[in-house]
Amino acid sequence: MNLDFQKMGGLVPAIIQDEQTSKVLMLGFMNEEALKKTEESRKVTFFSRTKNRLWTKGEESGNFLHVVSIAADCDKDTLLIKVNPAGPVCHTGSDTCWGEKNEADYTFLKYLQDFINIRHKEMPEGSYTTSLFRKGVNRMAQKVGEEAVETVIEATNGTDEGFIYEASDLMYHLIVLLTSKGFSIDDIGRELKKRHK
Repeated sequence: MNLDFQKMGGLVPAIIQDEQTSKVLMLGFMNEEALKKTEESRKVTFFSRTKNRLWTKGEESGNFLHVVSIAADCDKDTLLIKVNPAGPVCHTGSDTCWGEKNEADYTFLKYLQDFINIRHKEMPEGSYTTSLFRKGVNRMAQKVGEEAVETVIEATNGTDEGFIYEASDLMYHLIVLLTSKGFSIDDIGRELKKRHK
């Protein structure tokens, strides 16, 4: 990665974003050495301007930022680092440096879709998702039907916890079926957006 460290006197801003929730967690600065250490350790390391040294986020708290991906912007002078945080990010104890909650929300569905796509391509042994793909579209469709019925039963005669549990099963099996047919939840989103107009 060829970055322009000279524009800001040897540093580049590094925007830290949660891979699963897409929340921006914090902003730090890196010099070349910090970036190299981050790439090698797969834990985000900054150059601390106040301490005048490298600083691995979580070195004292244990709340490391585990690197998923690193990308440079179009000007090659800013980084976007997607991470899986091991705990709160801010020194105040907040999830983010803006005081926001970093809660999994609907964006986890995108992560799940991507995960199921990988399962569909790689078909690893011992995976439940792989077993569904191998059984074919009829079995996948049957599972969607079964989970839909269980969701209805919980909605009408069950508990709130049971309803959410069964609805989650329904959503998972629907994404597997969509994937097997060459579609994704994005296709459902586009269709619903069209109808919303």
